Amino acid sequence: MFNQPFTSIIQGGEITIGDFLIASAVSLLLGFAVAAASAFVGRKSKSVSISLTIIPFIVQVIIMIVNGNIGVGIGVAGAFSLIRYRSNPGTASDILVLFISMTAGLVIGVGYVTLAVIFTVIAIIAYIIISFVGMGGEKRGVRELKITIPEGLNYPHIFDDIFEKYTKSAELIRVRTTNLGSMYQLTYNITIKNLDEEKEMIDDIRCRNGNLDIICGLVPVASDSERL
Repeated sequence: MFNQPFTSIIQGGEITIGDFLIASAVSLLLGFAVAAASAFVGRKSKSVSISLTIIPFIVQVIIMIVNGNIGVGIGVAGAFSLIRYRSNPGTASDILVLFISMTAGLVIGVGYVTLAVIFTVIAIIAYIIISFVGMGGEKRGVRELKITIPEGLNYPHIFDDIFEKYTKSAELIRVRTTNLGSMYQLTYNITIKNLDEEKEMIDDIRCRNGNLDIICGLVPVASDSERL
């Protein structure tokens, strides 16, 4: 059974109405499955879900049209190269589900319906598992700390004792002047030992920096702010 090769529903290069209807139904079904998985892992807008559902069908139709016709294929590729897409900011996860939908449509377009179903099921399962396992996620206790200090303070080691008490590691990554050069803003990447002591750490820093601004939050992830 498992040694049998995948066969295309398109035989002899001719696409029948039955072939088209079967491929279209499977494309829409797989697109809906990808959209549902994407919505399950993270909250998605209605427009994104609709797009993920329809994309496999559109790609499948295009591939069926250009199948075996090099000239038409080059023409369609050229037309798509002229299109500029605009979207809301998306993450790497958004790009991933988009590629899953497109790949399913491509495979169905050449007639390998069974292969497309198996691929989509495996991709969705892997996507959901990895998303909930938290691979590559934010480590517990990792924070970006911004501290404003007067220009008269010698900043390189001013908070060393506080960091030694409350953090596993602390690294000064950026220094900038603010308030017309009368103050410095220090930016640290820190890993807090005990999150319950975060307020105590900030209170100790406030006593050291004269009760000026302190910002403590999650470290921004640049790759997730890229646009699709």
